[in-house]
Amino acid sequence: MKFRLTLFLFLFFLSPLAAQVGENTELFQTLRAKDSLLFNVGFNTCDISQFRALVSEDMEFYHDQSGITNSKAGFIDNTENGLCKLDYKPRRELVEGSLQVFPMKNNGELYGAIQTGEHQFYAKYPDKEEVLTSVA
Repeated sequence: MKFRLTLFLFLFFLSPLAAQVGENTELFQTLRAKDSLLFNVGFNTCDISQFRALVSEDMEFYHDQSGITNSKAGFIDNTENGLCKLDYKPRRELVEGSLQVFPMKNNGELYGAIQTGEHQFYAKYPDKEEVLTSVA
């Protein structure tokens, strides 16, 4: 009985690790590249025309402070009329090695992915040095 419980707990805690794809997979590499592009044009440079072209109509974005945005229009609006109108220049940087990608499959067919990672956020006020504002 004790062995079964130990085996169950081992498999239970190991299963989420098995769901994550490796850094060398095509899915991981694609999402890392798209993540970098999306946040560079949207967050770091506020290039809304490029940002708009990158975002899918059926996207969902989960933010640790403001919650869910489940439409392209809402995501673009939040960026254009919120983030891009701050009195400082924001910058987001992915912490190296923190990106995780979890494929979503239905009957073995990939239909999406969940991506998570740790980010450092910076603010650059006019005539001042850039400062780290938060980590999420």
